[in-house]
Amino acid sequence: MEKNTPPRSTIRLTRRGRIVLVAAGAVVVGTAVAVPLLTLGTGTEEESRPTTLAVPEGWRASQVYAAVDKALALPAGSTKKSLDKAALKLPNDAEGNPEGYLFPATYALQEKTTPDQLLALMVDTANDRFNGAPIAAGAQRNAMNVYQAVTIASIVQAEAATKADMGKVARVIFNRLERGMPLQMDSTINYALNRSTVRTTEADTRIDSPYNSYQRMGLPPTPIANPGEEAMRAAVNPAQGDWLYFVTVRQGDTRFTADYQEHQRNVAEFNAQRKKSGAQAAG
Repeated sequence: MEKNTPPRSTIRLTRRGRIVLVAAGAVVVGTAVAVPLLTLGTGTEEESRPTTLAVPEGWRASQVYAAVDKALALPAGSTKKSLDKAALKLPNDAEGNPEGYLFPATYALQEKTTPDQLLALMVDTANDRFNGAPIAAGAQRNAMNVYQAVTIASIVQAEAATKADMGKVARVIFNRLERGMPLQMDSTINYALNRSTVRTTEADTRIDSPYNSYQRMGLPPTPIANPGEEAMRAAVNPAQGDWLYFVTVRQGDTRFTADYQEHQRNVAEFNAQRKKSGAQAAG
């Protein structure tokens, strides 16, 4: 631990209000993916099931599996079980785990579409987007491989309150890594606990998990979600700045700083806003 790093129990990089979480969730669900429809299989489409499957930016692999099961009218767990026969073209670092490589897009569904075909197409699409310029070149320029860039992008996707903040969030990650500081990102705790929340307790930060970025140094072992292209661009082209902390005080107001005391004041304002919102809701 760096001597300039405040105690882990007091640092909170991301503490967003409930209203921000709700608003962000609405955006994710309604995201329009700007890529062509992708066709699988042959045959006549069934009227009894969807003809397309939209994978929003930031979904975890578990969410994608469940959505594929539902779209293809398969028993729960079928898509995850199909991984062994999917022959996914993943980087060696992934060790067969497609997290981060199930590319967010809208996929066409045909009558004979199978889950392993669909997963393979998602991974192939990710490889097309990630392995060409400028992503691959950007990763190399920042002294990392593409898989590490995808991992950073997945955190950026989960943490940034707005697309405009993505580059700054990426810079916070780089600055902390370069200083030998733990990332201390709540999104990695949420991934370890298979949840989504803005409330991370001190007990949460003590869980025994390789995804506990409060206790473990460096990046988590895998991506924590499937990032979109904007998050990927932010990961390889982070904004310029010395920021080490950030907090979304209110919707549209995320504050980045390199000064811990200033960050504490911002957190206090966030807490006051949340308390005020809670009182108004109760009233």
